[in-house]
Amino acid sequence: MKTITKIIAVLLLTVTPFILTAQAQPWNSGIVGSEGTNTVGGGAPITGGFLILLSLGIGYGAKKVYDYRKRILE
Repeated sequence: MKTITKIIAVLLLTVTPFILTAQAQPWNSGIVGSEGTNTVGGGAPITGGFLILLSLGIGYGAKKVYDYRKRILE
């Protein structure tokens, strides 16, 4: 019974955002009043955030490797 409850909970959490969209998608030209020429994201640059996430990921991985090697040597 717990498995069915978990499956239903996961399905609800994954499907609900698609059902409860509040605004029309800007890339859908079939909806009246929307601009069909916009790209997804509106052409916002992602390079700054991507580089920050990449550097944090590299730092986290380096820390994990350092801790692992330190534990092996002890």
